Amino acid sequence: MTSAVNLETFINTPGLIFDVRSPGEFFQGRIPTALNLPLFSDNERSQIGTLYKQVSRQSAIEKGLEIVVPKVSELIDFVVSAVPKGSVKIHCWRGGMRSASVALMLNSVGLTTCTLQGGYKSFRKWALKTLTTPYQLHILGGMTGSGKTAILQELKNLGEQVLDLESLAGHRGSTFGNLGLSLQPTNEQFENEIAMQWHSFDPSKPVWIEDESRTIGSCKIPDNIFNAMKNSPFFLIERPLDERLEQIKNDYWQHSLQDLISCAQRLSKKLGGLRTKELITYIEQSAFKEATVLLLEYYDTTYNHEMKRREPAINRLTGEKLSNYAWAKKLIYSKELNRRNFGCAESLGDKLIKCPVLYTTGPFN
Repeated sequence: MTSAVNLETFINTPGLIFDVRSPGEFFQGRIPTALNLPLFSDNERSQIGTLYKQVSRQSAIEKGLEIVVPKVSELIDFVVSAVPKGSVKIHCWRGGMRSASVALMLNSVGLTTCTLQGGYKSFRKWALKTLTTPYQLHILGGMTGSGKTAILQELKNLGEQVLDLESLAGHRGSTFGNLGLSLQPTNEQFENEIAMQWHSFDPSKPVWIEDESRTIGSCKIPDNIFNAMKNSPFFLIERPLDERLEQIKNDYWQHSLQDLISCAQRLSKKLGGLRTKELITYIEQSAFKEATVLLLEYYDTTYNHEMKRREPAINRLTGEKLSNYAWAKKLIYSKELNRRNFGCAESLGDKLIKCPVLYTTGPFN
């Protein structure tokens, strides 16, 4: 038994999602959590598309059947091994023949299926619309090595709403930000991942986001969110240099010398030839503290310049030898104090009630 349902019903129905588009389509953009069950390879899809455009629809259908029939048993076995019983959700690009034909195959072995009306195209339209929804944002800033990502995780553990853009982008944001990480998603998939989390947030509560440039590696932050980030309450954590050096050591310097040198070379236009050569020499000698201090001269100067644009709407928090948990509690305290004293924790789209400078000296100092 199969039925075609709208996106809300499709997402909320229990069961695994199988995307029957080609691997290339799937990689470009997909519903998060979906598994790829390609009816055609990229090359086969291209062949069918050519027949459809240059010969006829009937010729394309016949070619499709010729390709699919030998695969039927393998496709069914894959799904049955993943879902021995219960409901299976199937979608293709527009909710057409590909998803309908796979649903019928799975019905034949006793599985209940549903297909998505409008296919992935309808999901993508929903994702782009969702990204325009305004939310109250709080921006977490700090110089390189401040441990912002780990602090965001602690905020999440404490029940705060967090959007970890670097995790979704598969990149830490700096020139060295892709070290040890897998291939970044496409920008389309980055937007899809954000949209799913964005939709899940409670609009009555703030969402914490790390201060970022417009791009994180090759991924671009959606315009509406980035514009809101620029005009939202900003919480700047200030940690001692020795703590930052240790954080950077743990995050980056355990990677191979060649990978580190390759990253350093990409900084040559910003550092200049002599400083880049000096940096590479430090890396080759495993003099990582000296390399880090050299890098921070550049990164800190750049960051301080950006912070001048944020004044006076910066909430500054200082501390040393604090755990990530303590920093998170300090941020929550600062957020609440800020809200009570100034009523300024509101950022809806381009609307902003700016906050006076607040230098936090609360119980977590």
